Amino acid sequence: MSQKDRTERLLNLLFALMASSRPVPKHVLRDAIEAYKDSPSEEAFERMFERDKDELRSMGVPVETVEGADGVGGIEGYRVAAADYALPEVDFTADELAVLGLAARVWEQASLGPAAQRAVQKLEALGSGAVVDGPVGIETRIATAEPSFPVLLEAVRTRRAVRFDYRKPGDDAPEGREVQPWGVASRRGHWYLVGHDVTRGAARVFRLSRVVGTASPVGEPGAYAVPDGIDVVGMIAASAPRPGSLTATVRVVPGRAHGLRRRAVSTTPDGSGDLLEVPYSDDEALAADVVGLGAAAVVLAPESLRSAVVRRLTVAAGEGPA
Repeated sequence: MSQKDRTERLLNLLFALMASSRPVPKHVLRDAIEAYKDSPSEEAFERMFERDKDELRSMGVPVETVEGADGVGGIEGYRVAAADYALPEVDFTADELAVLGLAARVWEQASLGPAAQRAVQKLEALGSGAVVDGPVGIETRIATAEPSFPVLLEAVRTRRAVRFDYRKPGDDAPEGREVQPWGVASRRGHWYLVGHDVTRGAARVFRLSRVVGTASPVGEPGAYAVPDGIDVVGMIAASAPRPGSLTATVRVVPGRAHGLRRRAVSTTPDGSGDLLEVPYSDDEALAADVVGLGAAAVVLAPESLRSAVVRRLTVAAGEGPA
């Protein structure tokens, strides 16, 4: 079973225990949570459930075992009291609310959210009690266009090294890297990985859009420790090129490519189209925008940007590696 499957199972168990207003019997949890239902035997389910319960407790979740009230012993069920596992009431400033709104948009497309909601719906159908509003409504997947994002995020959480091919600006071919991830963060609409580059023997910042293919975990979890005082956001800011430090010349079809037109510092009619001078800071990012415009835009300069566009079109046509 993968780490993602185990994480999903733990979240489903936590949500189910918090969402029910009454202690949840063990057999109800088994019927409500897909991973438990798929257990090959009762013994396998018991082992899995006990491990999960112990792991939640080790993370500070107050999983309570509720004894039967009939006076003859036995366990009625399990619960996590919301009052024991909830933040106190907090007042937010306008700026803080704006940040929370951004976070909500980042989390809005969940892979674990629907599974958790299915578990709660089954609990209701099985008569375990009314389900209160709570964490089940939270959507729990961060959506990005970078295929390596979930692998790197999991590597940060488990302290596990990763390997990937990385193409630096101006390079025609990618280069293999092994990295101990310290953190993943977004800046100006792009995602970055910060970590110790084992290949280089130094701290490095990697832009996820330049990772070729998908990263792969290597070694065992917990193989390294993140140094104290690491400022992931600060390292990304220090490494990022100054916005608009480069200029591209792009020919666009009249009446098309309005996004590029808005970014252009100059527009010159050129027979069959318009020549735009577009400031930018990263070949791969602008190449992705140009490719998305199809035949409506053609890069004339610089050559590094043209190469990035040609490479993406070649991959899209299935004629070459990413």
